[in-house]
Amino acid sequence: MMINRKSNTFSNITGYIYSWAAIVLVVCVCFFIIINIAIEGFPVLSWNFLTTEPTASARNAEGGGILTPLVGTVLLTLLGTLTAFPFSLATAIYLCFYSKKGVFRSTIKTAIDILSGIPTIVIALFALSIFTLPWLSFLSTPVELSDGVIEKAYGKSFLVASAAMAIMILPFVIKSMEEALKAVPNSYIEGAYALGSSKWRMISKVVIKSASEGLTTGVILGMGRIIGDTAIVWLALGGTLRMSGTQPWFMPENWISTLKNTGSTLTSYIYYTSPVGEGNDYTVAFGASLVLIGIIILLNAAASLVGSMSKGKVCR
Repeated sequence: MMINRKSNTFSNITGYIYSWAAIVLVVCVCFFIIINIAIEGFPVLSWNFLTTEPTASARNAEGGGILTPLVGTVLLTLLGTLTAFPFSLATAIYLCFYSKKGVFRSTIKTAIDILSGIPTIVIALFALSIFTLPWLSFLSTPVELSDGVIEKAYGKSFLVASAAMAIMILPFVIKSMEEALKAVPNSYIEGAYALGSSKWRMISKVVIKSASEGLTTGVILGMGRIIGDTAIVWLALGGTLRMSGTQPWFMPENWISTLKNTGSTLTSYIYYTSPVGEGNDYTVAFGASLVLIGIIILLNAAASLVGSMSKGKVCR
């Protein structure tokens, strides 16, 4: 069979050029967005901008600082991640070490795939319908009738939004953790069994410790998704730029009240202060966007660093 060397050479060159063109295009678009936001937002950055609260209304001439949106972003990210972590890890362990091939395992896999494709606005609507039930009023502010009977809950708070965020990131964290567990060398598992370890002791003492860096990467990527979401913040956290609980919100005795009431994140602050939303001060919106992108870049850098340190090489 004759091989057309010229045709192969042309195909190789074409594929090489196309690959490089695609890479350059993606990188240029990314840097164009970052540079444009940096040019517009950097002049706004200052210590005062980072440490003062927003104005009472985004319609004012000045949007104010980003202290409470920044704190709200950190709070929501930590709460959402802590809520999702145990469920994600337990599911990944079950899929790797306990489940057997069959209809039930396939159903779980399909459910995870479907959940990963559900729009965040749908998850937010689901949270709003569930967490307004009267018996869940302890997670937000109860709405009472005149006779004192709780009719329903307000359904918007940091606790409610963190639960919705946890649902959103579950499939992504599960898949990442599953791959991290699969990457633990078989020799580690066989060695643990040879020393007389039980299955759970092998998993908890050997597999999880060996896969800790990969598990951490999954958690960091989940945090990045929470930080960048807007739909759940809009519907499940509320639209107040400042903390709406008992004031001052930063006092320890008021922390529970703060978590059970509404607030904002950097994404909602950007919406409210930009002309796209209800504000008229796009300069502070760019400043908040620059801070948000900086946080996401740091998280992705941390994920890359942790991933490069992963020692698991053999897949089960």
